[in-house]
Amino acid sequence: MYLKHLSLTNFRSLTRLDAELPRRAVVLVGQNAQGKTSVLEAIYFLAAFTSFQTHADRQIVNFHEAKNPLAVTRLVADYQRGKTKHRLEVRLILEPTGANGQRLRKEILLDGAKRQANDVIGHFNAVIFVPQMSQIIEGGPDERRRYLNLALAQAVPSYARILSEYSQALTQRNALLKALNEGGGNSSQLDVWDEALVKFGSQIILWRVQAIQEIERLASRVHHELTRGTEILRLAYEPAYDPLPKPNGQLGLKIDTAIDRSSIDIKEIQEGFLAKLKAIRGEEIARGVTTIGPHRDDLRFVINKRDVSDYGSRGQIRTTLLALKLAEVEWMKERTGEYPVILLDEVMAELDGSRRADLLKYVTHEHQVLFTTTDLTLFASEFSEDAEVWDVQSGVVTPRPK
Repeated sequence: MYLKHLSLTNFRSLTRLDAELPRRAVVLVGQNAQGKTSVLEAIYFLAAFTSFQTHADRQIVNFHEAKNPLAVTRLVADYQRGKTKHRLEVRLILEPTGANGQRLRKEILLDGAKRQANDVIGHFNAVIFVPQMSQIIEGGPDERRRYLNLALAQAVPSYARILSEYSQALTQRNALLKALNEGGGNSSQLDVWDEALVKFGSQIILWRVQAIQEIERLASRVHHELTRGTEILRLAYEPAYDPLPKPNGQLGLKIDTAIDRSSIDIKEIQEGFLAKLKAIRGEEIARGVTTIGPHRDDLRFVINKRDVSDYGSRGQIRTTLLALKLAEVEWMKERTGEYPVILLDEVMAELDGSRRADLLKYVTHEHQVLFTTTDLTLFASEFSEDAEVWDVQSGVVTPRPK
């Protein structure tokens, strides 16, 4: 994967950017709030069709442009995947709806043809690391589910579509459960939504089982190297519906217990999931909500048998997150056959000297990587001399002459 050209119009503070990207590393240098992170955010948006900064797409439309009756934000990537060149374009259009209202419309074009996001996601790949992603470890389960969904959507064909189908079935089932709780509705209709929830949810569970085991294998190796062999990292998947029978009637297993779910097949998950839904139907009607399924899954990070979110130091959290993201790069290469574009926002300021050296050693000429920094001296001089340096000030990006 090689991003050759990036064009942005009215993306946050970047009113206009046209940039040719080299295969070697790019370092964007500038003070805070100048637009460095926005460049990385735009590239990631082209991969995931969502922002890591906000859930509301209208917030990335340039502030001044958004005041116009018709506002357009445009992102265009020219890239090469294998030996084939492609153009991916995203348009965010704020258009009037009457009575001084506006609505946002998103258009996605791949090689000139309009497509749906769920059909195109994964065609252009990027992995991003920003300091606030420590919430993947320190935040709630929704943060970790979002991480899993964004990673899997890029690497597993159909994941985004199946997840969307599951979410729609879940919404309908919850509406029916609420109606039944309030004395309305028809309980026999639950059979229809149970079938839909099981069909799509079981596939999500299976994909998550496979992905977490694959990422754990890579992350534990990277983490072992980063900690000089002093720590062992595990990823503990905690599905809200666990297809693995608990031994000896146990209600649960300790977080430091290694669990191998690789032998479970889709039919086993479907049969068990459906049986569980039927068994707890009365409880769910009483609560008016679906209590099990991928929408309630969690993922925990364990170092030397201790939960990092509860007992990890700041240094351990940073190292775990770095290992996770570097593993995600390798996992995406294994899954897609192409290295993703790597986007690292102020990561050097978050690491000590030895970790910086480890990271720069990892980022080889096989990877296309973009860093942001306020301090170029955090990079080894030989790395800075080989990289392309771009100065960013007030939303204007200026490459430094070599």
